[in-house]
Amino acid sequence: ASGRIYVSEAVYAAITAGTAKKGDVLGVARIAGIMAAKRTADMIPLCHPLPLAKCSIDFTLEEVPRHAVYAAATVKVTGETGVEMEALHAVSTALLTIYDMCKAIDKRMEITDIRLERKSGGKSGTFVR
Repeated sequence: ASGRIYVSEAVYAAITAGTAKKGDVLGVARIAGIMAAKRTADMIPLCHPLPLAKCSIDFTLEEVPRHAVYAAATVKVTGETGVEMEALHAVSTALLTIYDMCKAIDKRMEITDIRLERKSGGKSGTFVR
C-alpha cells in the first residue's frame, strides 16, 4: 500500500534536516506504521489478528511538483490470507504521524492517495494496480 502527504517548504526542510521539535519524523513514522500493522485487528472491526512475517515502510522525499513524503508499506504473512488492511493501516498511521510531528510548523499538510498497490493470497487472488 502507499500514500502521500503534501507539506510546506518549511515542513519539508524540517523533515530533511532532522530539526522538527518532536524528533526524527520519518524514524518515528516508520515505527508507528509498523506498530499499526501489527494492531490492525484492534482497530478495524471484524478484521482478524494475523501473525505478520514482515512489515516495512519506506519513505521517498519528493520536491517536484510539490513538497511531499511518499510512504510505501510492504506486509507479508506466512498464511494464505491477504494483508491489505494491515498495509493500508500502516501507511495511514505513518502519514498521520508525520502530520502530528509537524503540525506545529504548518497545519496545511494534505494526506492523500492512500491505496492498495499489490496484493496476493487470500480468496480473491492477486491484485496489481
